[in-house]
Amino acid sequence: MTTQSRIVLAAASLALILVYIFPIWKISLDAPQYPEGLGLYIWIDAITGENEHDLQNINGLNHYIGMKTIVPDSIPELKIMPWFIGFMIVFGLAGAASGKRFMMWSWIAIFMVGAVVGLVDFYLWEYDYGHNLDAETAIIKIPGMNYQPPLIGSKKLLNFTASSWPALGGWITFISLGSVLVAAVRNRRKTGPAATSDSPNPKMAAALVAGLIGTSVALSGCTPGPSPIRYGEDQCDFCRMTILDERYGAELVGAKGKVYRFDSIECLASHVGTPEFDQQHVHSLWVADFASPGSLVEIKDATILHSDNIASPMGMNLAAFGPIMDNEKAINAFGGKTMGWEEVVRLVSSHGGMHPASMTR
Repeated sequence: MTTQSRIVLAAASLALILVYIFPIWKISLDAPQYPEGLGLYIWIDAITGENEHDLQNINGLNHYIGMKTIVPDSIPELKIMPWFIGFMIVFGLAGAASGKRFMMWSWIAIFMVGAVVGLVDFYLWEYDYGHNLDAETAIIKIPGMNYQPPLIGSKKLLNFTASSWPALGGWITFISLGSVLVAAVRNRRKTGPAATSDSPNPKMAAALVAGLIGTSVALSGCTPGPSPIRYGEDQCDFCRMTILDERYGAELVGAKGKVYRFDSIECLASHVGTPEFDQQHVHSLWVADFASPGSLVEIKDATILHSDNIASPMGMNLAAFGPIMDNEKAINAFGGKTMGWEEVVRLVSSHGGMHPASMTR
């Protein structure tokens, strides 16, 4: 085994220590009634909610459809994984110290078998929770419907979008395995004197660490903010109608960056006024600038006008204007009166809010 390969194997093995610190997998559930969604983190020895009450809320939702309660202490895999990762760390360091090529390939083989077994076991666990429902306790019963989340990727389950992806700890395991596999292939090509005269290259270990740090930064996301509405393509996350008029769109940006789009101020206000709405998960609210179609202005900087001369999509005669159009100018142009955001929410609520199920375009 070349010196470079030994460094990579040692660094990759030590990197697995981070799996004890960061979650391995994440399952998220997104729906309009939960502005920032619900999430589960699968750790090396535990399952927790992404937010404080997420696990409790997910178990509550599962009860309605007859799914089993998720009880982390009853899952044996969470007791096995710490020992397996610990073994891989020790075995990898021993292989790096010995310099024996077969130990590197053995490390790769054991790790790959463990990864495949783990993914198959995870799939079977999801299958059991999504298919074996308690019909007697289920409040919501849809014949032929199952609620199994995807192994990797996203899937629509009723009004929720379920997503399943590796978390930082999972990406670290993939990077560790991949880096050792590449080093093993390169090591195999070096034979004879070249294999013994290879000089140490600490830069390779530094590159691996830098890669892990880069992954962490990339997965941490960026500052939450609005994104352009694709008029004629995007659907309103409240009433499910296609957003068509560039003068009336609106957005809710969650605290962690998720964006929900609405076709009108009325739908945004109806969404905010629902009993399930949780303000603490909101980063900002945005509305389309009537005077500058297609552009968005934050609600705190907008002038909202209620006028019979404005024909908004949901029929409550509401439009928003950016800072360039002050209250007096808006009233002079269209008549009516200006309203604060809380007034708008109360106005929409007093009319019973929007009722998506009864709307058609």
